Amino acid sequence: EFALNRDYFEEDFRTRGRRWIELTVEEQRVYVMRLLDALEVTDRDKRLKVARAILYLAQGVFDECDTEVDVLHWSRHNIFLLYDMGIFTALLELLSMEIDNSQACSSAVRKPAISLADSTELRVLLSIMYLMVETIRVQTEDDRPEWIAARETFKNELASPLYNGEPFALLLFTMVTKFCSMNAPHFPMKKVLLLLWKTILFTLGGFEELQEMKVRHRERLNLPPLPEDSIKVVRAMRAASPPASAMELIEQQQQQKRGRRSRRVLPLVKQDSLDTYNERDPFKNDDARDEEEDPEDTDSGIEGEVDPLDRDVIIQPPPPPPPLRPPTERVNFPKGLPWAPKVREKDIEHFLETSRNKFIGFTLGNDTETLVGLPRPIHESVKTLKQHKYMSIAEVQIKREEELQQCPLTLGEEEVEDTAAEMLYLGMLPNLSQYVIALLKLLLAAAPTSKAKTDSINILADVLPEEMPITVLQSMKLGIDVNRHKEIIVKAISALLLLLLKHFKLNHIYQFEIVSQHLVFANCIPLILKFFNQNIMSYISAKNSICVLDFPHCVVHEMPELTAESLEAGDSSQFCWRNLFSCINLLRILNKLTKWKHSRTMMLVVFKSAPILKRALKVKQAMMQLYVLKLLKIQTKYLGRQWRKSNMKTMSAIYQKVRHRLNDDWAYGNDIDARPWDFQAEECALRESIEKFNSRRYERNRNGDFAPVDNCLQSVLGQRVELPEDFHYSYEMWLEREVFSQPIQWEGLLQNP
Repeated sequence: EFALNRDYFEEDFRTRGRRWIELTVEEQRVYVMRLLDALEVTDRDKRLKVARAILYLAQGVFDECDTEVDVLHWSRHNIFLLYDMGIFTALLELLSMEIDNSQACSSAVRKPAISLADSTELRVLLSIMYLMVETIRVQTEDDRPEWIAARETFKNELASPLYNGEPFALLLFTMVTKFCSMNAPHFPMKKVLLLLWKTILFTLGGFEELQEMKVRHRERLNLPPLPEDSIKVVRAMRAASPPASAMELIEQQQQQKRGRRSRRVLPLVKQDSLDTYNERDPFKNDDARDEEEDPEDTDSGIEGEVDPLDRDVIIQPPPPPPPLRPPTERVNFPKGLPWAPKVREKDIEHFLETSRNKFIGFTLGNDTETLVGLPRPIHESVKTLKQHKYMSIAEVQIKREEELQQCPLTLGEEEVEDTAAEMLYLGMLPNLSQYVIALLKLLLAAAPTSKAKTDSINILADVLPEEMPITVLQSMKLGIDVNRHKEIIVKAISALLLLLLKHFKLNHIYQFEIVSQHLVFANCIPLILKFFNQNIMSYISAKNSICVLDFPHCVVHEMPELTAESLEAGDSSQFCWRNLFSCINLLRILNKLTKWKHSRTMMLVVFKSAPILKRALKVKQAMMQLYVLKLLKIQTKYLGRQWRKSNMKTMSAIYQKVRHRLNDDWAYGNDIDARPWDFQAEECALRESIEKFNSRRYERNRNGDFAPVDNCLQSVLGQRVELPEDFHYSYEMWLEREVFSQPIQWEGLLQNP
């Protein structure tokens, strides 16, 4: 299709006798204006040709470029030009028209097999829009001042309800639900989801912007600053070696018997390397042999996250006295634990309540200041707890919400800031459950563990060709493409859900809670666990891409002949960042859903998530391990003493990598939290709080109970009532039908109720 785009552009542009890159900016603007006019024609085929010509411009007029850098440079230049000339708005109108094209929808529904040909117009439009959103979103050092201004304008336009009275993301959400309800099976879902993810990433902001917003929000609420920047802490973390499985331990013992002499030095080397780093790696004391002999672990490529010096140490014998690292480098590794411990106000209250009951015999409710009658060590403990007290934005919001519910008249109207997240939530609220269910349906259909069922949705509409492959090479290529397609869908959905959860949580805790509750009710927890119940190492080292077909490489260089061998070999990278990214996102979503929710934590225990999560620890990537360990930490006290005893390395890793809550007894099951769990009661109480919040903040007649009522009969009857124009034509019929023909039992009014 790249060649097709080029041909349509050149067919129209050739008359000028010059190359695009030779034109002045003014001449380029004139030509784009001509294309914009041509988009208005009624002939569908002509419109498609013009759209393809615009797509060729957005792709960087690659036929006139010699290198990949040139293609990207011209792509960026052209996209800002296209945006400036108002192409995006025109494309949006065409997209809305295509979405509402009932003829295309009904013919797609009737078709037994849907292919690429059914979604051509939609794919071209979405491709241009995706290139525009993604290119304008990404900042570069050499951006011109007018480009920086255009970025801000575009961002505000996408976030505000300028397009059809709703943010642009809602139009894409509508496409997703329409596709999942089988009303439009020809929609190219991969492109829609990618565009939706990038739109939300652009309008709401990524994690670094989120962190800055969080800092500003805390300042506004007069809360103390965050103890650390979580993004930086995670970046500085090092991965730990995975705990050995039972099979690996048996193999290890057999190997030990076979070759004891040759391996005698290795464990010592390992221990020496640990001493050098001032940092004890919990998994790395006995597992040197295991790591040497398990090809799955060493060759997975996730070793890339481990410090290269560490790897050399494992392989080589230790050098004599001089240290392996110069003192300047030693400083880079933090001593002690990576996270500052946190304590909630509730924890201090609970601690004082138990202490007062024990030493005095009565409690003082929520009073955390009075320490009369308590022994000195308790005073010290309370002082330490208060030093590490952390008040979250969510706690402040919940408290404020309770006050607004109790005193609606005295506190008056709440001032709601019109942030991008607020406008998106307001638009999503009426159909929120449909959007969540649709996204999870797509995630299930794209998950590698899902078996193809007849009733599941077909997500391959925009990857299957019209003619099915006939040679081995073609079918191999299609197989790789299908897998890549599914991986991209998982990536887009996981990133999208995580962004929504994080932004809504910062905007208002109850907005986050309603989205997470919809996810839980739509079986998101078992779905993510099902996703991880596979050989996660092979998923992360999957090679479902063909380098020579990647853009812009494929349009600049000569295409080498593809053979079955070259496809099988794949690319040189040892692991797939796309899949690693998806896995981390899904783990983070699971963490968000279960944190501080007793009943949902028990769901993790009931669904036997511990062995599934433990297998995921095999991936040697610090960030992924951190979120797996967090999920294991919240359920260790319910897994029993035997589990903890046989998983001490995992317990040590949790201690080393996960933040400590000072009086959290996660490592030993005290019966404080081992109470029976009533899933329904907890979720119903939460739902009640959410509904109160939504009705108070978003319903039109929010203070209906307190609105003044007119009790005077004359003034009520004297009010002018707006009646429709045709009412007086049918007035007599209405009287006959509604009044005269209805028998009214007036005596009923006189009887006692």
